[in-house]
Amino acid sequence: MNDFNESAKKAQSRRNFCKSTSLLVGGMMLPISQMQGMVNVLNDKKLKLALIGCGGRGTGAAAQALKADENVELVAMADAFEDRLQSSLKNLLKEFEGTKKVKVKDKNQFVGFDAARKAMDLADVVILTTPPGFRPQHFEYAIKTGKHVFMEKPVATDVPGVRKVLEMARLAKEKKLNVVVGLQRRYQNNYIDMANKIDQGAVGQIVSGQVYWNGGGVWVRKRQPEQSELEYQMRNWYYFNWLCGDHILEQHIHNIDIANWFVGDYPVSAQGMGGRQVRTGKDHGEIFDHHFVEFKYANGAVVSSQCRHQPGTMYKVGEVFQGTKGFIETNDAGATYIKGLDGKEVYKYVGFNDPNPYQQEHNRLFESIRKGGVIADAEHGAKSTMTAIIGRMATYSGKVITWDEAIKSDLALIPENLNWKSEPPVKPLANGSYEIPTPGKTKVI
Repeated sequence: MNDFNESAKKAQSRRNFCKSTSLLVGGMMLPISQMQGMVNVLNDKKLKLALIGCGGRGTGAAAQALKADENVELVAMADAFEDRLQSSLKNLLKEFEGTKKVKVKDKNQFVGFDAARKAMDLADVVILTTPPGFRPQHFEYAIKTGKHVFMEKPVATDVPGVRKVLEMARLAKEKKLNVVVGLQRRYQNNYIDMANKIDQGAVGQIVSGQVYWNGGGVWVRKRQPEQSELEYQMRNWYYFNWLCGDHILEQHIHNIDIANWFVGDYPVSAQGMGGRQVRTGKDHGEIFDHHFVEFKYANGAVVSSQCRHQPGTMYKVGEVFQGTKGFIETNDAGATYIKGLDGKEVYKYVGFNDPNPYQQEHNRLFESIRKGGVIADAEHGAKSTMTAIIGRMATYSGKVITWDEAIKSDLALIPENLNWKSEPPVKPLANGSYEIPTPGKTKVI
């Protein structure tokens, strides 16, 4: 118990440190005169926006960015596929008709694997919403060329990618660039309110938790006769780990990130089990349809994580935690609850009419740019990405995976310098299906 209390104090210190750091990097360290000068310059400037990755989420993020600031315009777009770029552009032109906010000339519409850099070169702010496997290399280019960034979660699909994002996160701070990661619960009022309650000691020390993303699954894009293997995998990217990372990473990271935020630390190890029982077709690639993982933290807390893509089963997306003084339940519908150890409700926050967190994260990004502040989401985005990756490693291998051994892994899933003549890193078997990870046999580090 003494060890536990000591760990709890350290965790609280880490939480306080993170809170203090957020204030410092938010612009308060700058001399007033310098900050005012920066505000004036940026307030007069029309900010140019580039969209990298023109799927549904990218199109939505671009619209939210254009609504977040009166003086921003979309000037460049990039995607691997021409049809996806044109569909996105058509939708944005319709939504912003008459506003002159969408000004993407023909010459600034870039297609192919080298499209992202060409589009970023024309912008002040970039939106990175390709399949997540490409995120580290796009983020690296954006930061090295001085762009403010909104990037979707997760920020990588393998450990070398996580390390690259962490390196660029440090550089972004040095260059005073804003980086917002699309873990929108951190911009949602009910979650912010609960984090404050935890900091105030309302539930004592969190000792355990359960986080859930159980649902029916997502879209499938079937193979077309004219497609190469690379194009097929790029179109049906959700089911290939080098592009997606499996749904424990691509979707369940939201709930795993809440566990890390509320516990105030990142896990030291993970162990779990998983497989595929329902979603087993050739178009379901190589990922599992269910995972169950126990994440263990340095202070002794254990958080159980479960995610499932199986139609007709129990639906639950949310988080539950147990503290030394009470219990917490949170969800993305806008409600949070605290119950005492006797089970009676002692606090409730219901914010069903709160601002949309997907819009809030863009509002905060542009507000910070205008005021000369610095939002630094990349580090916790990378570490929660790493948490979900070690969860995947645990279910694929059936072994205990420690953070310290996993973060050293050089097992890269995504190749460098891809082009349309490249072979994808994953190939189909003779019957057209793909090799599925086998616990006890599959190498993950």
